[in-house]
Amino acid sequence: MEDILTDRKKKILKAIIKTYMETGEPVGSRTISKYTDLNVSSATIRNEMSDLTDLGYIVQPHTSAGRIPSDKGYRLYVDELMQEKEDEIEEIRNLMIEKTDKMEKVLKKVARVLACNTNYATMISVPQYSGNKLKFIQLSRVNERQLVAVVVCEGNVIRNQIIDLDEEMDDETILKLNLLLNTNLNGLPIQDINLGMIARLKEQAGIHSGLVASVLDAVAATIHVDEEDLEIYTSGATNFFKYPELSDKEKATGLISAFEEKQQLADLVKESMADADNTGVQVYIGDELPIPTMKDCSVVTATYELGKGMHGTIGIVGPKRMDYENVVNNLKTLKVELDQVFGKNKKENGGSHQEE
Repeated sequence: MEDILTDRKKKILKAIIKTYMETGEPVGSRTISKYTDLNVSSATIRNEMSDLTDLGYIVQPHTSAGRIPSDKGYRLYVDELMQEKEDEIEEIRNLMIEKTDKMEKVLKKVARVLACNTNYATMISVPQYSGNKLKFIQLSRVNERQLVAVVVCEGNVIRNQIIDLDEEMDDETILKLNLLLNTNLNGLPIQDINLGMIARLKEQAGIHSGLVASVLDAVAATIHVDEEDLEIYTSGATNFFKYPELSDKEKATGLISAFEEKQQLADLVKESMADADNTGVQVYIGDELPIPTMKDCSVVTATYELGKGMHGTIGIVGPKRMDYENVVNNLKTLKVELDQVFGKNKKENGGSHQEE
């Protein structure tokens, strides 16, 4: 028999492997007919399973009418799974480049429009992701002594981490580790990956427990926001010169420097976002600000959300006598507009990934 599998045979093989991984019991045709979308009879499935047995992809234990996957079956499943994940990662990368480019343009425009409408200085942080679920992990060889762990979370956040190996690892071991990690971790909220779970996975990984620990470090890194990762767009810093109380040389230089360097603004954004439940408008006046050069200013911030776990901060900086009502109205309007710009895209993209 020619060793070429039809799509139907591949679907049946995949269903057998997934069911066997879940139950540890040999799988019969009736079980497969219940859990797949093949819409074919048990008799047809039995014939296909017979062909798969002849081809060596599944075997029949002596004491059971059901089948279990062979090494050859696992190999096909894992190879195709990894190829699907590679294709998905590439698609996600392209999508993220496209979305990031659009987001950068939109956020920069928001900062400019806000500065123009209010006659104050403005800032807006690129949204950060947190509290996401793990979509999948892929370990791939870089060279004889290095692997790359690609961790993908909800919202298509990708984190790559190079892992150094103490000794060379064969392809079979890498694939088994991929199966171990994905079987146990896919779909879990990252914060639920606790010490007990890590200890269990390390035990199952045996001599490769150190590698598993390194991969889990990469998973944890996806929710860690480094200072350099917090990107902020600003506009309207020259508006400080419109207000006498801010326009003397020393004060204006300090304010404009803060806007150019952005590190102090990043600290302010982190403070405003520290309370996860606080998504309303916040006002900082003078000494309430963590930025010494802004002690003569007021800052009004609002947290905007572009989807579950994805949020950023819009801020307006001006003199203490700023028109607070106008500023708050502008911020509320922009929050709605940002949701409209990105919310629709997020739903469409989310839908497409759910269908895969």
